[in-house]
Amino acid sequence: MSKFNKKKDAALPAVNTASLPDIVFMLLFFFMTVTVMKDSTLKVENVLPNATEIKKLEKKDRVIYIYVGKPTREYEKVFGTESKIQLNDKFADASEVGDYILMERAKKPQELQNVLTTALKVDKEANMGIISDIKQELRKVNALKVNYTTYEGDAFRNLQ
Repeated sequence: MSKFNKKKDAALPAVNTASLPDIVFMLLFFFMTVTVMKDSTLKVENVLPNATEIKKLEKKDRVIYIYVGKPTREYEKVFGTESKIQLNDKFADASEVGDYILMERAKKPQELQNVLTTALKVDKEANMGIISDIKQELRKVNALKVNYTTYEGDAFRNLQ
């Protein structure tokens, strides 16, 4: 019969680090693909109204955003407290909306240019006059597909 002896001075084997760079690069590529960068910094207050009949936009690459609201506290001293239009990262006048839409439309691929939607993210305290001016400018450049961004909820809560 054979005798089994215990090894008393056996150390743990070293960890194989040959695949460590592969793991690091896989994590790097993962975070590069799932990270979404902000397009613009919000410079206006934007408390969206509630609505009951809503539909989610499916393809965000076909949407051009226009923000309307009162300037935030840091811009209040320069621009006042009246509702302003924000296009990308700058404040604009209603007359600049048409040129902005044409510029954004030109950046998109040819097959998407005819199916673009203009999404208005309007603060619930904003005046309707500024929205009418925006809609007039959108008509001039034939951007007739307009979406109003809202929260889902009871629309009567907007009256409070």
